[in-house]
Amino acid sequence: MSNQKILEPFRLRSGVELKNRVLMAPMTNFSSDENGVVTDEELAYYERRSAGVGAVITACVYVTKDGKGFPGEFGGDEDELIPSLTRLASTIKGKGAKAILQIFHGGRMAPPNEVPNGQTISASAVAAERDGAKIPKEMTEEDISRIINAFGETTRRAIEAGFDGVEIHGANTYLIQQFFSPHSNRRQDQWGGSIEKRMNFPKAIVEEVLQTVKQYTTDPFIVGYRFSPEEAENPGITFDDTLKLTEVLASYPLDYLHISVQDFWGGSIRDHNDTGSRVVRIQDHIGHKIPIIGVGSLHTPEDVNKALDVVPLIALGRELIIEPDWMKKVETHQTEDIRTTLSKNDQEALVIPTPLWQAIMNTPGWFPVQD
Repeated sequence: MSNQKILEPFRLRSGVELKNRVLMAPMTNFSSDENGVVTDEELAYYERRSAGVGAVITACVYVTKDGKGFPGEFGGDEDELIPSLTRLASTIKGKGAKAILQIFHGGRMAPPNEVPNGQTISASAVAAERDGAKIPKEMTEEDISRIINAFGETTRRAIEAGFDGVEIHGANTYLIQQFFSPHSNRRQDQWGGSIEKRMNFPKAIVEEVLQTVKQYTTDPFIVGYRFSPEEAENPGITFDDTLKLTEVLASYPLDYLHISVQDFWGGSIRDHNDTGSRVVRIQDHIGHKIPIIGVGSLHTPEDVNKALDVVPLIALGRELIIEPDWMKKVETHQTEDIRTTLSKNDQEALVIPTPLWQAIMNTPGWFPVQD
């Protein structure tokens, strides 16, 4: 089977050229220090995975302290962290991949023990549907302006640190998605109510980030946006809502839309009778206007080639943790040597930070682990 399609370069709207069609998906690794500084262990992990892929989308960085979503998440919220971000960008680019920083705010999904005074914030004072979820504080106009501005400031830091782009994290139930969701957003002002008003916060962040790029660099700079197609909650984001959101996002000069799903070919999480792939449906709807990145349970080159018949770009997540040399083995025709499972003795050989390794080992079913 030819892997020529995987190896084809791709030019993004901004003018940045990716050397092939595969990106590393953003994955949290829980391994920064308590001040949000990238550790040597994380740099080694990224260095091991940056050779071969067209771009690396990093784990998310919080844009404000009250947006920290995970223990060991690295930060992008203050200028003191620019040297940390510079080391990360340089490590990725040093291996030949474009470096894209994912920027994020956890909103009501932030662990209270990770944010100042234990106070989470969101569009409305509505708790998430999960055990032990705390009710967040409803954001004021001042909070909203502060967070929008923070996404711009973190973008400026990414530019100063030498990143090739940023990805706005509007997926996986975090703050930007919380404003779009009728579950977490019960407001009746300019930021909520109708679907159009629920889009105002995501739009404001996109506009702020694009304006910041225009202000701080004349070089081509990637800006992407990641979203989840649906929510299981009722009321929650429906697929029709998302199709409307993609139309609005495609009207901006974004480089790509990145769909967050567990399975590229998987159907609806709201209506189990609707088995059509969300990725295929989104590509059919808006792919003629903006490049789509697909993701989800694509393990082998055969899997990726099949998905590239649908979308122009693919992100690989767990596959690059299991097999850091995935792209190298495609390039050198050693695809039969691509590993698809982990053993309990692989941590050192695969250069996986201890907090991430422990999470993998303690979460049955997340990764295919052989005894």
